[in-house]
Amino acid sequence: MAKVESFSLDHNKVIAPYVRLAGKEEHEKGAVIEKYDLRFLQPNKDALPTSAVHTLEHFLAIHMRVEIEGLIDISPMGCRTGFYMVAWNDHSPEEIAEALKKVLNIIIEADVIEATTAIECGNYKDHSLFSAKEYAKQVLNDGISIEPFERKVI
Repeated sequence: MAKVESFSLDHNKVIAPYVRLAGKEEHEKGAVIEKYDLRFLQPNKDALPTSAVHTLEHFLAIHMRVEIEGLIDISPMGCRTGFYMVAWNDHSPEEIAEALKKVLNIIIEADVIEATTAIECGNYKDHSLFSAKEYAKQVLNDGISIEPFERKVI
């Protein structure tokens, strides 16, 4: 079986919410790509409803690009406990966590969800701004740690 980094993580021992560098690859020509685990909820204890995941993903996709130089993609985890973020170059968990806090505050203050027409979105009917705001508040209230196995809230 191919080695998948997230399958070797003991999901029973992590303490969400947190930001974790989940992988780093360097190309032979020097280009660096990093993958971050942006964990919102405790694995095997809770999961984001699909409408909340979808709305959070829209906000993260748009606003994290403003905060993080070289952001390639943000995608929901299949387990629905958070998101993976992929970016060029070196970043720190602190930088990612600070950016995430800014975007979560944008969500809390938002009146509309961007890019939710049938042209812009493949499942435009499955959104919940209310739910996205509630989960953004929960993550901010719990505090974002920069360590997955202990609380080092920034």
